Amino acid sequence: MSADDTTPGEAGTLPRRPTVADHIVSRLFSWGVHRYFGYPGDGINGLTSALQRTNGRAQFIQVRHEETAGFAASAHVKYGGGPLGCALVTSGPGAIHLLNGLYDAKLDHQPVIALVGHTATTAEGGGYYQEVDLLALYKDVAAAFLAQLDNPAQVRHLVDRACRTALARRTVTALILPLDIQDEPAVPNPPHAHGYYQTSNAPSSTPTVPPEADVRRAAEVLRGGQRVAMLVGQGALGARDEVREIADRLGAGVATALLGFTAVDHREPWVTGAIGLLGTRPSWQLMSGCDRLLIVGSNMPYSEFYPTPGQARAVQIDLDGTQLGLRYPTEVNLTGDARPTLRALLNELGPGPGPTAWRAEVTEATSAWRRVQRDLAEQTADPVNPQLLFHTLNERLPDDVLIAVDCGTATAWYARHIQVRPGMLASLSGTLLSMGGAMPYALSAKFAHPDRPLVALIGDGAMQMNGVNELITVAKYWRSWADPRFVVLVLNNRDLAFVSWEQRSSEGTPMFPDSQQLPDIAYHKWAEVLGLHGELIDSPDQVRDVWDRALTADRPVVINALVDPAELMLPPHFTAEQARKTAAAVLRGDTDWAGIIRRGLPATVASYRPRRRDR
Repeated sequence: MSADDTTPGEAGTLPRRPTVADHIVSRLFSWGVHRYFGYPGDGINGLTSALQRTNGRAQFIQVRHEETAGFAASAHVKYGGGPLGCALVTSGPGAIHLLNGLYDAKLDHQPVIALVGHTATTAEGGGYYQEVDLLALYKDVAAAFLAQLDNPAQVRHLVDRACRTALARRTVTALILPLDIQDEPAVPNPPHAHGYYQTSNAPSSTPTVPPEADVRRAAEVLRGGQRVAMLVGQGALGARDEVREIADRLGAGVATALLGFTAVDHREPWVTGAIGLLGTRPSWQLMSGCDRLLIVGSNMPYSEFYPTPGQARAVQIDLDGTQLGLRYPTEVNLTGDARPTLRALLNELGPGPGPTAWRAEVTEATSAWRRVQRDLAEQTADPVNPQLLFHTLNERLPDDVLIAVDCGTATAWYARHIQVRPGMLASLSGTLLSMGGAMPYALSAKFAHPDRPLVALIGDGAMQMNGVNELITVAKYWRSWADPRFVVLVLNNRDLAFVSWEQRSSEGTPMFPDSQQLPDIAYHKWAEVLGLHGELIDSPDQVRDVWDRALTADRPVVINALVDPAELMLPPHFTAEQARKTAAAVLRGDTDWAGIIRRGLPATVASYRPRRRDR
């Protein structure tokens, strides 16, 4: 659709001139925006009418809450749905609801444009219904570019700048769209005159490879290492082959930030897995023992999980130069895209060291850890061990599966049991760590790839927050998907367990039932009410058969898994202070003291006892 095309009117009438809203939709389409996540309202009636007039070329996905629209717009980029995510919401409460999802995009550096309806210009400043100072409200989340459209001649340059800035800075931008301006006649070609702009919708180039001298310095730092560690994040996505080659060249072990899980094949023996509080013990050991560190596209913020300052000489690669050297005292900072920069670094490094004692040590530690996770998953719990669900799922995941993960205990078990391999796509709210992200992510992933199976891993707190509502969205759309498989695992432990464990280990206080306990909901039955399929797991004997049925079902499935709230999430390095505070919580009368002892002792023994090489 061209902005200067006329739009056919009713039969027997003259063609209708395009509106400002038509022009916005057309210009966004030229930037690759063809899908809008949102919820309607009178503040965006002009925009939704314009979308209707595209006759399906642009798609409006109606979610149940504007927060979901923000999350889904962020996930749209993460799962490869397009270069830009777009959320469209109405004025006042719609704009306010959207913010949390937009902050997910901002903190995870995803290019998203927010289109926000607003009070008509004739009523602004009069205390009109739903009138909110949106420029003030959005000035942080859309700090890179935020503008209000007040004249039809602004459309081209405001849309172009919003899209270009979002892509160049990988962040959120926003346009505030007063209702009356949306229906004004379009001005597709502003006059060539003072006070007007003629702008371009051609994409901008991006930095690729740093200067040769800087790459050579980085190679010199890394080449002398005897115990090299790599940390890869989302900036390394798309550079899996280069990460593998450079790890082999350096004899390195590779730890991953959660957003960088798909940058490596987790079946590789030298991939130690997640880093940080929910990470693995071999990742902790990798960082504790290395003498060189190469960080690729990650700014994982837990500084205590990096090497001790001065222990390792470090090099960092990131597309955004402002993100370099923020977490560890690096010697060389390379601003560039991961794939060509790693390729240039490979050319400078020369031949690798071959098999090393360090690589063997990393491999053995990783192998031992994986055996521990298998043992932990098989331990008895009341009624079901949540780790068993993830361990058995890992064995059954389709090669092309899409995975969406929520914040909480689901993240921990995902990080420790799911071995993401080439062909899979997986993501989560990586920096905002917001509960309620998995279902919006799952929806967005499924619209981006309707021909692929999906698994969403969600705690009961997040499911109650917005998951039960967004199942209605699943019910609304699932018949349009080429592959109907959309499996939702709900970890139903009737407890906000992650926070409960944080209270115990960080504060030394017992779990507070008034804030932590959740209602026990029959999520599987709610799915059946919506015409989906439901499964209940209340015994470990059911786990494998339920997964097999869910992953071959002819419609979306919700698995209501009754899991043990006392299942212990041991950090990769359990400090004496954390142990002391957890014990203090038990002694102070934690309501689940028996469960903590029942699960804590065998889990601790399995996790931290020495592992025999031949086991």
